[in-house]
Amino acid sequence: MKRFAPILAGERLAAELLDLKLSDFSRLVGEGHLPRGREIAPGVVRWSVDDLRGIANGTVAEGMGDVKW
Repeated sequence: MKRFAPILAGERLAAELLDLKLSDFSRLVGEGHLPRGREIAPGVVRWSVDDLRGIANGTVAEGMGDVKW
């Protein structure tokens, strides 16, 4: 059976991909530290897996464009 790589993740999978407890992920989203998911259909919210990867590797950090690493 072929494995597939998801392009969108529900809240639980998004939390798992960032190695967070669901409650911690929800709190961080609610506090604005992580982006809110996108409503792709009425009542269906998903996070882009590419965006989650960008969070993990720092390429989507806001306000950090002028920082010299």
